[in-house]
Amino acid sequence: QDIREARDAVKHLRRSLITMAEAGGVRIVAAGTHPISHWKDQEITDRVRYKDIVNEMEDLARANLIFGLHVHVGVDDDEMRIQIMNGVRAFLPHLLALSVNSPFWCGRRTGVKSVRSTIFKRFPRTQIPDFFRSWSEYAGFVELLVRTGCIDDGKKIWWDIRPHAYFKTLEFRICDIPCRAEETVAIAALSQALVCKLYRLIEKNLSVRYYNRAIVMENKFRALKRGLDGAMIDFSLKEQRPVRALIAEVLDFVDDVVDELGSRPQMQYLRAWVAQGDT
Repeated sequence: QDIREARDAVKHLRRSLITMAEAGGVRIVAAGTHPISHWKDQEITDRVRYKDIVNEMEDLARANLIFGLHVHVGVDDDEMRIQIMNGVRAFLPHLLALSVNSPFWCGRRTGVKSVRSTIFKRFPRTQIPDFFRSWSEYAGFVELLVRTGCIDDGKKIWWDIRPHAYFKTLEFRICDIPCRAEETVAIAALSQALVCKLYRLIEKNLSVRYYNRAIVMENKFRALKRGLDGAMIDFSLKEQRPVRALIAEVLDFVDDVVDELGSRPQMQYLRAWVAQGDT
């Protein structure tokens, strides 16, 4: 129901995994990729859906040894959900920059901070989605893909953000698994705050800026390459600026909704993290 409940759940789940791992004589570290494992050596979860994906995409699916943070934020109204998705796309690289946690792949240092992002883009229907003028336009797109045999349902649309196929949620999918539980909770809180802020603006018929997918993709690459230590394009000024400064501005943007959401502590955590924290 709120970020406090989410925090309790995340901590309980992580503690349970740590306890089970320790009982087996190993320790767990959270990351977007395993630093030394090779995908060729891994067994795939024995579920029909995963088997179907492997049958369809073969080594593209077998090599998908990655771990992502998915954040669902409830939005009941279909039309509102698609309009918020349009607006929040510009902020997705900021969330990725906060979460980057996969510099290693198959025992190699890759030179990027989120190699997970580069691995997953080999799947179809990934990355930043296009702009959709309405829910009906989006629904028509999904119906076309189903009718032509591209997908069996909307769950095979794997964009960095998507309206979930079954739940009344916007699902943020761009992030690596952060190392620390508090980082996970803070990123979830910021995702929720962005949805709430855009909801309030659209509800009041106030201006929401929508940006071209191609330009957002430029910022995504900058985020996955250097995380908080890089620079991204400031769309308003049309110049590059430090990622940390741009995230601080995002926190200012959502500041008037965080108290009603009960996530002020998480926003303070993010401000401290962006100002001087680990990367």
